[in-house]
Amino acid sequence: MRDLHGCAAWFLVGPTASGKGRLAAALAARHGMEIVSMDSMKVYRFMDVGTAKPKAVGGARVHLIDVALPEEVFNLASWIAMAEEAVLEISGRGRKPLFCGGTGLYLKGLLSGIFEDPGAAPEVRARLEREAAESGPEALHRRLAAADPAAAARIGPRDARRLVRALEVAEVTGEAISSRQVQFKGRRSDLSVRIAGIDRDRDELRERIDQRIDRMLSAGWIDEVRRLFARPEGVGRGAAQAVGYRELAAHLAGGMSLEEAVVQIKRNTRALVRRQMSWFRRFSDIRWIRVSGDSDDAGTVAAAEAALDLPPAP
Repeated sequence: MRDLHGCAAWFLVGPTASGKGRLAAALAARHGMEIVSMDSMKVYRFMDVGTAKPKAVGGARVHLIDVALPEEVFNLASWIAMAEEAVLEISGRGRKPLFCGGTGLYLKGLLSGIFEDPGAAPEVRARLEREAAESGPEALHRRLAAADPAAAARIGPRDARRLVRALEVAEVTGEAISSRQVQFKGRRSDLSVRIAGIDRDRDELRERIDQRIDRMLSAGWIDEVRRLFARPEGVGRGAAQAVGYRELAAHLAGGMSLEEAVVQIKRNTRALVRRQMSWFRRFSDIRWIRVSGDSDDAGTVAAAEAALDLPPAP
């Protein structure tokens, strides 16, 4: 990890459709801040409509968007390295980095570090993925629970991707993944941090999710997915996990009607929100802002300034 002594960073977090982007734009304009995306899907090029990707805020570019091609492997370590560079670059110009996003893993990794990754073992991974497909991920979870109870307690019985990775690491290294994972044990001391989170009423957030998805579809999301999956380079494992893209790709391939795909997208987005909030509950120092209506109204901006220890702008 890079040495960030003397640097500070501000974070605005919350679930999908909570209004983080509008509030971040208002704060950036008032306090000489530059926005750094903390979203695991906005990193990919050609995925704009379905990720609600901002191109610029107040004339300044948003950092850490469009930094990877859809076919590329882009992981937590990749994002942390770029995030640290962004902090140094923005701070070096006398401005403030404002991280905005809903990927709790990125927040954890930047503030607490990551474990030493032994790298992929394609043959082992392929075999474990076949086992998951044939016997179900629950069978892998039972095996992991017997070998590494600590890891099994953190990984859901249907989370095939993480189960495969945990068993892959154990087979390649001979060590339990939980014994190798030193991340999340403590907070880094070289970076001053303030974190605020947006909290909305559940029914209001559900309505905002539905409206957001309808707007994306009207804005050409289906055509974007068609172009994305038609690229000869293909779409890698990471980008293909994006909620909405996989469902619309299945629709375009004839696997379901558009109506069925939209129902699934809305349901899966609500499930994503629950996972996001589960991540954020692990941070005891998030100062939550109760928001209703527009997230960039004067009252909400003032509350965010207080939560982030930013002086009220004149």
